[in-house]
Amino acid sequence: MAAGSRWLRSCCSLLRQSFPALAGARSRWLSGRWQRMAGVGFGVALCAVPVAEKQNPISLSNDALIKRAVSLVTDSTSTLLSQTTYALIEALTEYTKAVYTLVSLYKQYANLLGKMNSEEVDAIWQVVIGARVDVTTKQQEYLRLESSWMTALRLSEMAAEAAYQSGADQASVTARSHIQLVKSQVQEVRQLSQKAETKLAEAQTEELIKAQGDDSSLPQGVLGNTETAEDPYLRED
Repeated sequence: MAAGSRWLRSCCSLLRQSFPALAGARSRWLSGRWQRMAGVGFGVALCAVPVAEKQNPISLSNDALIKRAVSLVTDSTSTLLSQTTYALIEALTEYTKAVYTLVSLYKQYANLLGKMNSEEVDAIWQVVIGARVDVTTKQQEYLRLESSWMTALRLSEMAAEAAYQSGADQASVTARSHIQLVKSQVQEVRQLSQKAETKLAEAQTEELIKAQGDDSSLPQGVLGNTETAEDPYLRED
C-alpha cells in the first residue's frame, strides 16, 4: 500500500516535470475566469453610472433666450390687451344704452310739453336730469377704461415690434393680428356710441325748440339749465 502511494506520487512528479504547462493550467483557468467575471461586473457598473447628456449650445444662445423672453412678453401684453378691450367694450355698451335712454326721455318730454301742468313737467324733468347724470357717470367710466386700453395697445405694439426685431416672427405675427382684431372690435362699438350721441343731439335740439315755444309750462330754471356750460350734453348751437 505504501509502495503504491510512493509510486503514484513519483508519477505525478514526473508528469509535472515533463509537462509544466499542465501544472498551471488550473490556476490559469481560474485566473482567466475571474478576470472575465470581473470585466463583466465592471461593465455593468459603468452602465449603471448616469452619463450627463451634452446640452445643445444653440438652445442656450443669447438669441434663443431673447426669443423665448420676447414670446413671454407678447403673451402677457396680449392678455392685458384682451382684458382691457373687454372692459372698454362693456363700458361703451353701457354708455350707449344710457344715451339712448336719455334720448327716449327727451323725446317723451318734448312731446308732452303743453299737455301737462308745471308740476308734471317738473317731475318729468327731474327724471331727465337723473338720466343725464347717469350718462355722465358712464361716460367718465368708459373714458377711464379707454385710457387703460390705449396703454395696453401701445405695450402690445411695442412687444410685437420687439418680437420682430429679435427674429420671433410667429410671436410678432400673432401679436399684430390680435391688435388688429381688438381695434376693429372697439371701433365697431365706438361707432354705435357715436350714433347714439348724434341721436341725443337731435333730441335735445327738438326739446329746446319746443321748450322755447312753451315757456309758460316749464319748471323754473329748466331753460337756464339747458344753456349752462356745465352739462356735457348741451347743444352747441
